[in-house]
Order: sequence, then structure tokens, then C-alpha cells
Amino acid sequence: MYIIATFRSRTQTMTFKQILLSYKVFSDIINTPRQASVSCGISVRFDSKFLSVAKDILSRRKFDSFVGFFSVQEGQNVVVRPIY
Repeated sequence: MYIIATFRSRTQTMTFKQILLSYKVFSDIINTPRQASVSCGISVRFDSKFLSVAKDILSRRKFDSFVGFFSVQEGQNVVVRPIY
């Protein structure tokens, strides 16, 4: 399981990824799973153990295009659940 952060702005998606990196949180830019198609088409993927760091970043910075965090579990079927 991993977490994705979704935004309506590609610029803010990339900015969020760079901020996570400055906190030593490894992340990737991925295509947003279609089950969570509420964003600009790309999302930031990171390990679920860093969710509290990601929430802290959002509370300190203004990301007006933030849509939400989703947990993603891959298997035979991809399961995407909103978590914040």
C-alpha cells in the first residue's frame, strides 16, 4: 500500500514533490489512477509511513489546488480509497 497526493495543478504537484524531497521523503510522480480521477492527471506517490509529514507540509504551505490523499493497494484490482 502507498499514498498518493492529488492536486488540480501540475505545478503544485511538482512543488509538493520537491518539498517532500527536502524533508528526505522519497516520492515519485505517477499517473493518477482512474479510480481517483479528480486531479490534473498526475499525483505524488509516497510511502504511507510519511503521511504525517505530508499533512504537516500541507498545514504549513498554501496548496489551493490540493484535492486529497488516497491510499492505493495494488493487486489483481487496484483499490483506491480517500483518506484525507
